[in-house]
Amino acid sequence: MVERLSNPVRVPGVDLTELLNTRTWRAFDVDDAGRVLAGWDDSGSVQLVEIAVDGTTTTLTALPGSCAGRYLPGERCVVVQHDDDGNERAQLSLLYPDDGAELTPLVHDADYIHSLAGVLPGRVLYRTNRGNGIDFDVVLRSVSTGVEEVLYDGGGNVSSVAVSPSSRYTVVALVGAQPVSTQLLLVDALAVTVDTHLVELTGADEHAGYENIHWLPDSSGFVVTSNRERDMAALARYDISSAELSWLVTDDAHELTGWLSPDGNTLLVERNNEGWSELALHDGHTGDYLTEVALPTPGVVTSPYPDPRFSPDSATVAMSLTAPGVPGDVLLLDAASGRTRALTDSALRGPVPVPQVHRIPAADGEQIPCYSYAPSAETALAGSSVTIVHGGPEGQSRPVFSPVIAALTAAGHTVVVPNVRGSAGYGKRWVSLDDVRLRLDSVADLAALHDWLPTLGCDPARAALWGGSYGGYMVLAGCAFQPERWKAGVDIVGMSSLVTFLENTSPYRRAAREREYGTLEHDRNFLELASPLNRIGDVRAALLVIHGANDPRVPLSEAEQLHAALTARGVDCELLVYADEGHGLAKRVNRLDAYPRAVGFLAKHLS
Repeated sequence: MVERLSNPVRVPGVDLTELLNTRTWRAFDVDDAGRVLAGWDDSGSVQLVEIAVDGTTTTLTALPGSCAGRYLPGERCVVVQHDDDGNERAQLSLLYPDDGAELTPLVHDADYIHSLAGVLPGRVLYRTNRGNGIDFDVVLRSVSTGVEEVLYDGGGNVSSVAVSPSSRYTVVALVGAQPVSTQLLLVDALAVTVDTHLVELTGADEHAGYENIHWLPDSSGFVVTSNRERDMAALARYDISSAELSWLVTDDAHELTGWLSPDGNTLLVERNNEGWSELALHDGHTGDYLTEVALPTPGVVTSPYPDPRFSPDSATVAMSLTAPGVPGDVLLLDAASGRTRALTDSALRGPVPVPQVHRIPAADGEQIPCYSYAPSAETALAGSSVTIVHGGPEGQSRPVFSPVIAALTAAGHTVVVPNVRGSAGYGKRWVSLDDVRLRLDSVADLAALHDWLPTLGCDPARAALWGGSYGGYMVLAGCAFQPERWKAGVDIVGMSSLVTFLENTSPYRRAAREREYGTLEHDRNFLELASPLNRIGDVRAALLVIHGANDPRVPLSEAEQLHAALTARGVDCELLVYADEGHGLAKRVNRLDAYPRAVGFLAKHLS
């Protein structure tokens, strides 16, 4: 395990400690009284804080690791989701803000996952793999009596759940057989036969996604975000009686997603425009445009933070906002007027790197969406570049606040942030271009990006890669398959072998990951071919590898076997392992140790 440095690594011209100490807010929920349940990382990890109507704040939790939560409708009660040092085995507790804010266990079994899927008056909806450790059941638990009702136990990986206002119907979204796809099932509590109790609304093999399910108030149907028979995701209504899907709000050029108010009258729609969030209110019945929602500054209101949340009375929406100069704030939207007001202020007071948008030509004629951040200082590192690849793989880099980007540009690097093929946010076709045996086409995009660097004034001989999770795999793949192009790399919780990753990842994740990467049974030879570990003899780049000891997604063994293989060959490879982390660095104390080392590592190798 890593020994934290008593004095952080210093890089001339960069106050990385100040950047990493920046506090961020996020919104989890809002009640009818206008109180907002927020997350604040002042302690070093995200803890729950209540923001009163007059703006005063009350800290609710002081747990060792990050947590999240929801208000229980109609009660002064918060449902808290938490885990142990990033192991992702979520546990559920209750907290009563007016009674000392002590946690009361609700669903606890540290060997399994119990993740919060929804809240209803007096009841908590959760998904759990306590049956066999792999498949997820859906359970509805009474808070007062502890009585549990199993709504679904038909197997598979449940991605989301929505119970109708009448409590008759439950929509269960399962991870589908196709990459980046889901299957919808309908559970009817009043059905008289087995065949009608559980109905397939969509096919298991359908190549389409369904997310953000919101029931109509009369339980006759629901509004859902989907790309069924479309390239760009849009908003649709599914009618239970006719079993038909009809489109409410569409945009052939941009991905949409949305959130329906509990009374069914208002639909908040986000348009993903080159990563920025553009918001508008629409009529919940017809989908007609009502008014624009102006944000305090252009930014992002969804990932990496929680989705917007309507209050139970549909009057307000609590949402998060992050932007290049805004680490993370809580906004409250008036659903009648479309006006927003900020409840917090995290805006940076100095200059911040602002991205430029590009389309980079790939070898096969595709266009790779990309941001570039110019260096903010003239230093000895001028001309060097760092390309940062997101995780997922079906994620999207967006124009959010990043202390790492700010630090790298302050050190003199040009920072390139691509959305290589396989990224979300640009339609179903683009996100599907790296599926299974197309994996190395995504890696080839890194070569195209490298060839483009001179147009930014960068020296191609002083180029590095940085990435986490799947982005970490891309760092290692770039260094293994394109060794002449990359001088150094920073790999955070990345996979060094797709074969050993699939063999050793948590069992409940394996099936979902195999649909994207290929199966061990049918695609092992290709998985071996696409694994950086099998090209270890070609790696020349110096590597810094960062990993959490409790990572349930990409096991620590992925980093250990890489480090052993490279050090045996005499390649510069440093391994940092943090004992109290999981899939990434959730605690500020660890980021304050690891990231300055990483920035100093790149300064050393790219100067």
